[in-house]
Amino acid sequence: MPELPEVETTRRALEPRLVGELIAALDVRDARLRWPVDPAIGKRVEGRTVRALGRRGKYLLIETETGTLIWHLGMSGSLRFLPEPGPPAAHDHIDIVLTSGARVRFNDPRRFGSVSFSATPETHWLLENLGIEPLEPEFDGAYLATVCRGRRVAIKQLLMNARVVTGVGNIYANEALFDAGIHPLRAAGRIAAPRLDYLADAVKAVLQRAIDAGGTTLRDFVSSDGRPGYFQQTLAVYGREGKPCVACGAAVKLRVVGQRATYYCRRCQR
Repeated sequence: MPELPEVETTRRALEPRLVGELIAALDVRDARLRWPVDPAIGKRVEGRTVRALGRRGKYLLIETETGTLIWHLGMSGSLRFLPEPGPPAAHDHIDIVLTSGARVRFNDPRRFGSVSFSATPETHWLLENLGIEPLEPEFDGAYLATVCRGRRVAIKQLLMNARVVTGVGNIYANEALFDAGIHPLRAAGRIAAPRLDYLADAVKAVLQRAIDAGGTTLRDFVSSDGRPGYFQQTLAVYGREGKPCVACGAAVKLRVVGQRATYYCRRCQR
């Protein structure tokens, strides 16, 4: 599913094409997404100028002078910029129609995505309880030491807790823990401070590498210009059950924890 790097890739690709443009309409062909699209949402942005494109965790924020569209790509969604749009396909549910004639088209085969509008997005129920951003300077070993202290929960589950740190999805949690040499099932409160420094750095590095590579394509994610992400080609453990570890050659292990696939090397991660 699209995670933080995929959303950031989308944001960076759309930003120069949308900022300063005037929204003519929001064409909602099918409102049956994860949560039904508000029928009045089009009126909220019609005739408004796109001021900025932001991101909070896995949410894309399209800001206008009266409020913000809060977009989640769900399991299989994508937003693509179409300078000369053709007829919509089966799963093209929403278009942002610009006065220039171009469109940003939302495609979501599984309908797990969502779009909402808020005049104060920081207090919207989707965003108000999100934790620290992992790419910000405030996310470091000292922060992890504070939130891990006394916690028995597995470190991987804590990393994926959006109230603690937002946007570190399953793929990138697996990869960061491998880079840091930390077993994903180790209790968060039993990890020494120097190792948490390594982990914070690994999270940042893995996410940045994925952004630089355009995200990860595991099902059908494509960026706003239709190009796939390429980070999957460099994955060290995720999806590599039974294959040799890239560091030591031992077979990569798989366990399902909290209904999520957890990949690790029993030799390299402790």
